[in-house]
Amino acid sequence: MESARDLLVSLARRYAFGDLGALAPGIVEDAGEIEAVCEFGQRLLSLDAEDFAVEARAVPNDLRRRARACTMPQTPREQPRGALESLRPAYGLLLETIAVRWHRRELSPMVAAVHIASEYLPLLAFEPVLGHAGDPVRWPPGLSAPDSRFGVIGDRACDHTKSEQSAANRTLRVAGEPAEGWRAYLDRQHSQASGAFATCVATCRNPCTAMDWVEPGRREDLSVRARVALTFADTPLVRLRHAAPVGHGFGVPSPEEVLEAWQRSQTILSKNEVGNEASRDDGFPLPGLPSLFSAIAAAPVLPSTVLKDTTAHLVKLLRS
Repeated sequence: MESARDLLVSLARRYAFGDLGALAPGIVEDAGEIEAVCEFGQRLLSLDAEDFAVEARAVPNDLRRRARACTMPQTPREQPRGALESLRPAYGLLLETIAVRWHRRELSPMVAAVHIASEYLPLLAFEPVLGHAGDPVRWPPGLSAPDSRFGVIGDRACDHTKSEQSAANRTLRVAGEPAEGWRAYLDRQHSQASGAFATCVATCRNPCTAMDWVEPGRREDLSVRARVALTFADTPLVRLRHAAPVGHGFGVPSPEEVLEAWQRSQTILSKNEVGNEASRDDGFPLPGLPSLFSAIAAAPVLPSTVLKDTTAHLVKLLRS
């Protein structure tokens, strides 16, 4: 029995929450608490953001609180606002997940996590200026200032794609929609709105008044950080997703292919001081990725320890 418990401890330390939760009832008497914590850990590792905040009494309050900080609110008025208040905790979890997947050699879900990170990077860049992480309930009125083309569908002078115009239009009114419409917007269009913001401030060829609310002294810095966020989304590392089962093909990138794609991405990003942070050796499996996210955020963004601490709690339960 003790050797079987040792096996469960090994699974916990490998972040194999699903396997541990399935095996524990046959080894540990009254395994309900362990199963609940494993379900919590698996949701985090799978980036199942809708369900992070599902109450689980077996999970310590501190872990639940940290998970809720990474959750998207499921209604326009839900409190607290989680990842719409700040994306930094969510990016900490993304980084920790990327590292765990790398060490487990689960490269398809690792690349998927990188892709998710790329989609919301512009809002991470905007967070210091907005005072929140892109909460549609709190958009600045200046987005709809006179002569603003933000959210005007079909305006040919606007550099937004059709999908970005649609998302921008929806984001300005979704705060008044019922919960079902709010969740549908978050699922399908919020990442498009994120890209629309970056386009406005960084690459628009026909600027309108949509970003005049940004203080002139902060505009240049924001423009550089948003441009790097857009560049990251088109790097070889992010494009690996389309060669993986989570994309449109059937190949799975090897560790060597991932590192090679990241090295090429670092070269592409190194055109300015913000992007050059990707070349910093910060000890991460993809060296420089936390440094790049921190530079885009204009604030420290480090890998979280919520998965590690969940594992530590499981080990404690297994040994008690």
